[in-house]
Amino acid sequence: MQADLESLRTFFRSSPFMVDLGVEPTAVSAGRITTHLPLATRHMQHTGQAHAGVMATLADHSMGAAAQTLAPAGFWALTAELKTSALRPGRGECLVCEAVVLKAGRRLSFTEAEVYAEQGGVRTLVMKASATMAIVAAE
Repeated sequence: MQADLESLRTFFRSSPFMVDLGVEPTAVSAGRITTHLPLATRHMQHTGQAHAGVMATLADHSMGAAAQTLAPAGFWALTAELKTSALRPGRGECLVCEAVVLKAGRRLSFTEAEVYAEQGGVRTLVMKASATMAIVAAE
């Protein structure tokens, strides 16, 4: 995938789950992306904070997309291993995820992400994540 914003937006629109959640990419460069998710009632846990599954999904897909920007044509970056650490409640107007490839390989890429809750322009780190992405031939 080309590391330009329109290609990344097309990539995200091809995933029905990302469309349903409302995730939008806002910045991209090779091996690095930023995504944005306006929080709505449907994203919330019964405690009034963003569901950890929503935050983990945002991090997972963002890390996969960052790896995809470095994958060769005809290959997909698919999650092989995912670890998340919820640091504090995700409360705010939106979530912002910054994902980066730490090491891109022929078969595996190692990625990290930080998820922030944003309120009034102030960001608070709410989740750290890491993932190993398998680079597999598209079928």
